[in-house]
Amino acid sequence: MALNILVVDDSSVMRSIIIKTLKMTELPLGDIWEAQNGEEGLHLLQEKWIDLALVDIHMPVMDGEEMIRQLRKNNQYENLPVIVVSSESDPNKIEMMLKQGATFVHKPFKPEILKEVIIDVTGVSDEDKD
Repeated sequence: MALNILVVDDSSVMRSIIIKTLKMTELPLGDIWEAQNGEEGLHLLQEKWIDLALVDIHMPVMDGEEMIRQLRKNNQYENLPVIVVSSESDPNKIEMMLKQGATFVHKPFKPEILKEVIIDVTGVSDEDKD
């Protein structure tokens, strides 16, 4: 099963790094969509089939925290795997993300860590690749 992934980060450089890292994992990837804030991310979720969202916390317009709150209110996305990729160090903020069902990966991250977390939250592996 190829994963369709949404990458939400206000930094185009960070989105590029995440996408490059995703490709390095050798996991089965489908389409990768990009959004520069939570509002754009929610719009893409409505338009595209997304299997996994990688979301930053600190963004203008709508931050990652609010985006995750909004998508968890929608029955269609309440179980969508979300990985927060952030440099956030406040344990209270991190705990709030975890309570929303998100997994947390600190920036900077190693490709192996991101791969492990994706396998853990989605159940896919590099052996699923066609």
